[in-house]
Amino acid sequence: MPTAIAVTSADLVLPAPDRHTPGAALLHPPEQHDLEAALAGTSALLERHGHVVALVPPWLPRPTVQRLHTVRAILETDRIALLDIDLPPLGTALLARQLRQLSVCDFSPGVIASAARLLSHYIFAGALLGSVAKLDRVRVPVGLGAHARSWSPSAQFAVLAHPTPHLARLGSAGGGRGGRGGRGGSPTSHTGSHASRAGSHTSRAGSHGAHAGSHGAHAGSHGAAADLPAGPDFATHLTFARGQLTSDWVAAELAPAWQVQGVLENPLPAASPAWWGTPKLVEFAAGIPDLSVLYQLVASVRREQCRWCGLELIGDRCGFCAAPLTAPPPSEAAATSTGRSRP
Repeated sequence: MPTAIAVTSADLVLPAPDRHTPGAALLHPPEQHDLEAALAGTSALLERHGHVVALVPPWLPRPTVQRLHTVRAILETDRIALLDIDLPPLGTALLARQLRQLSVCDFSPGVIASAARLLSHYIFAGALLGSVAKLDRVRVPVGLGAHARSWSPSAQFAVLAHPTPHLARLGSAGGGRGGRGGRGGSPTSHTGSHASRAGSHTSRAGSHGAHAGSHGAHAGSHGAAADLPAGPDFATHLTFARGQLTSDWVAAELAPAWQVQGVLENPLPAASPAWWGTPKLVEFAAGIPDLSVLYQLVASVRREQCRWCGLELIGDRCGFCAAPLTAPPPSEAAATSTGRSRP
């Protein structure tokens, strides 16, 4: 059986793109399952799949995160990876689907777990918002003017949270076109350094994501210039989910501007309104849909062996035990552990 990919809510499970992609396992929060049921369910997952890779983004409720760590500790297993990758809810669901696609390939559990951080750099996640007054999770400056305009019933803001934060005000009807980078085609053309150099693929892929996000065009919005979110310069599919905001901007304007190869509408995750600070939103996430491209992207990175748990990994940190690839340098405290001061 393939490595199990797990999430904490059913609304983070996107439809499978093909009949070969398995579903996701659900690790229920404390208010749904007691500890005994959680232990039994997780034990059954391990028995059936061998290893579990769970996405545990930092915006999950604290009791949910504590429950997952408690279960892993009680079971005394090193076969559960808890990955705290910070993406918005729909972006998290998209990453989970990509990991589900990769789980049927010939990658070891350690490679799949550590690949999550690499793949996250190629996900473009954002939202069309009716208000930015409570937009706290995206590191973009929100001026007093934007706060004031948030009170207008017709206000709409295009926000890109990942990979490069970006905020732009749209016209009253949400018009305007965003830009896309050059037609690079495949992200693997940017990852030659992954195959040739060991170590931290995370920082290099993050630089690529920022580079891709920096491309794009300035476009008009009902006669007023607006610097809209720039899209990826590789082939993607776009998934979007509607909240209480009535707008077709994502499907009608953003998708053509980003030249996506497919558009899918999905129900809005329950955590999205709190993450974006408003229920008036249309959330979107674009990512690589093609399994062959995902496979090539991960396979191009040199594999290492974790010095702590022995599993394979790519990048600079093990996804299961979180041990760094290389040992940290000796601390000054260790050098003076005898309690004597140096001469």
